[in-house]
Amino acid sequence: MEQPLYKKIFIDLHNAILDGTLAIDSQVPTEKELSQKYQVSRITSKRALTELEQLGLIYRIRGKGSFVKADNPETSVVHIQKTKRILFLFPFLTDLSVGDFTEGLNPIMQENQFDVLMTSLDFLQTKTAKEVMDEFDGLIYYAIDTEQHLDLLFELSLKDFPVIILDKKIYELPFPTVLSDNFAGGSIATNQLIADGHQKIGFLFGEPTHPQSVRQRYLGYLEALDKANLAFHTALDDQKATNKELLNYIKEHQLTAFVCENDLVAIQTMNQLKQAGFSVPADFSIIGFDDIQAAALVDPPLTTIAQNFKELGKSAGEKLIHWLETKESPADTKYPVTLITRHSTKELNNEHSTN
Repeated sequence: MEQPLYKKIFIDLHNAILDGTLAIDSQVPTEKELSQKYQVSRITSKRALTELEQLGLIYRIRGKGSFVKADNPETSVVHIQKTKRILFLFPFLTDLSVGDFTEGLNPIMQENQFDVLMTSLDFLQTKTAKEVMDEFDGLIYYAIDTEQHLDLLFELSLKDFPVIILDKKIYELPFPTVLSDNFAGGSIATNQLIADGHQKIGFLFGEPTHPQSVRQRYLGYLEALDKANLAFHTALDDQKATNKELLNYIKEHQLTAFVCENDLVAIQTMNQLKQAGFSVPADFSIIGFDDIQAAALVDPPLTTIAQNFKELGKSAGEKLIHWLETKESPADTKYPVTLITRHSTKELNNEHSTN
């Protein structure tokens, strides 16, 4: 892999300081000057200056610039190699729709002396693959849509740049994936409702389009119904299997329970049923997916399938570090999910209407 441009800038300045070309207290070229000289973004030149400052080679004066420090510590290429930077792209920075991957990711990165920039997927809108490679040593990418940024990610794969994909497998790319066993989750949720005596179980979607993770949960739902010899199931293309058509959907199929594609859909479903005069779980049992923070706080607390976000984040970090250290791409990892039983489900009473 070619040397990132920020390291070239760093090494050039580092050598100039040590050999006296840049004298003590002399001004170091600015971010703008460096970006023009090396034909890089200002972010890249800023990173080189930041690392020089962290090593005690320069000091900064607000409004004036950077200057060579008098008491320089001994510096070597070993120090240069220790500073590494990871980009973590995540689509949900401002809401609680999924769990906290950083709880597992950050400790492993700090332990191995990696800096992590966590930002939204929009970060890539103005970036080329070359700029990503210049500014970062690796990427952890949460795939909300398996087609988004496919061109840039493919170019990174051609350059053997380390990328770990979270949540969904992008089959067109060779990158390893860390994800939950969504299929098993759909099956576990459905089997719980079957064990509670439900015969008419629907699957509720949040959007007309269904991402890979949701399709896997739906297929697990189908498998459980098939093994239980239950005739009814929600069709994947059924536009009525949403909150918009919920009451009509219940009436048409006389449903008593629902597996929802995620916790947000489940919470919306409970609220809509309560507004219509129904009680959860007395009239309907509902299971969500993800175990987000709100799942335990709603009334009633939501039964759900929990993903181990902490372990997923830790695994992504470990795999990326292993890749960087060994130059070998790791294998995919699929983590088990867990049923969290709360109060949105109950055993079906004999008098409950199922006909």
